[in-house]
Amino acid sequence: MKKINVVAIDGPSASGKGALSRSIAHRFGFDILDSGLLYRLYAFLSHLKFDIDEINKKISKDISFISDEDSVHVIYEGKEITNHLRSENIAKIASEHSAKKEVRRSLFEIQRNFYNEKGLVADGRDMGTVVFKDAKIKIFLTASKEIRAKRRYLELQNRGQEVNMPALIADIEKRDLKDSSRELSPLLPAEDAHIIDSSEMSLEEVFSLTENLIKKEFI
Repeated sequence: MKKINVVAIDGPSASGKGALSRSIAHRFGFDILDSGLLYRLYAFLSHLKFDIDEINKKISKDISFISDEDSVHVIYEGKEITNHLRSENIAKIASEHSAKKEVRRSLFEIQRNFYNEKGLVADGRDMGTVVFKDAKIKIFLTASKEIRAKRRYLELQNRGQEVNMPALIADIEKRDLKDSSRELSPLLPAEDAHIIDSSEMSLEEVFSLTENLIKKEFI
């Protein structure tokens, strides 16, 4: 299989995939795909009563994704809806949709179309196992549930959202079980993935490790 210029980063919720992906994209000038945000966008549009074909058209033509070092921003009808998409309510709806075969099939090509030969970093649950099986580098980033809950707590708190730590831990446990046991694209490392446990690592340490892997494969 010919390998393409993709860094696929998979892992459970709040493991640090987004921050690592943005750091890689900024350092190497890669495009970025936040597939979780894409599923949240699907959930948002379905809540507006659009059907699956209408949603695909809107994502392909009417949605803009703008990334910087701090975030991936989603623009819909001239308005930024990123914070709304990152709410826990939308996350739960997105999780329900992600288990549906027709949804995963419809978003597969949209995700593949993010690829740019200069390089793409793709963050999600099945980037290395399904969407980009041909990625040059595959990383499975994980951390303990307590550490991930703390990260999510701080993230939501910084957005001014009300948060409850025990509820976050329970939600992460529930989501982990659902993601890892679902029939379609279960959350698991690709056979050729580099597994990184970031529980006791800083973002800088995780980035340094990943940067060295990229330099070996891409440069």
